[in-house]
Amino acid sequence: MIIEGSISVKAALQGRHRTVECVYADQRLEDRNSRYILRLAKEAGIRTVRCTREEIETRASGKTHGGMIAEVSARTYDSLTDALQAECPFLVLCEGIEDPFNLGYIMRTLYSAGCDGLLIARRNWQNAESTILKASAGAFDHLRIIMTDDPVQDIRICKQHGVYVYAAMRKDASDLYDTDLQRPVMVMIGGEMRGLSKAVLQEAEQNLFIPYANDFRNALNASSAAAVIAYEVLRQRRNG
Repeated sequence: MIIEGSISVKAALQGRHRTVECVYADQRLEDRNSRYILRLAKEAGIRTVRCTREEIETRASGKTHGGMIAEVSARTYDSLTDALQAECPFLVLCEGIEDPFNLGYIMRTLYSAGCDGLLIARRNWQNAESTILKASAGAFDHLRIIMTDDPVQDIRICKQHGVYVYAAMRKDASDLYDTDLQRPVMVMIGGEMRGLSKAVLQEAEQNLFIPYANDFRNALNASSAAAVIAYEVLRQRRNG
């Protein structure tokens, strides 16, 4: 597949979750970032091609490549066991997120906030990988991502490892800012259309709600909720 843009190409080279076959760069690119990316590729023994902008555009599907693309394999994924090796695991399970842009935004937030692993239901994201990678600003190839075939079973495994499981849901919930998130935690977040499934919700040990400044009663979208919760985890752990 082809990924587009220097951020995506750099992430693919640094993340080591996919094989990079070849990097194509506009022959007029001479900025520091482009030189660094090409040097990374050459040091890894990856073929680099300097060519015209027109040649790149014949290979690219969009117009936002900025003069750099790469031919890469599909991403490989991580194991839950690896995620649970973190000193104090902070895990997120997302269910019902179908839009690759939203998924990419969530990954960008979670990686920047120090999440140790994102669990999502197994499906073939291959046709959307380039979009996810770009929307995540490269975080897709850095964040530990676990494709789960049985989310309930994986939640139970996390519990066995001392991870406390929260659901982002307002019913019978505790205030996010009054909740101890310094221990090993998993936060489960549902998509806008269907939310969390009943089977997954039954595994939650406590519900969380994000307090509002007024009487607004509608839920935040999944990417916004993930950002608020993830940065509260980061805030508590830094202050703690």
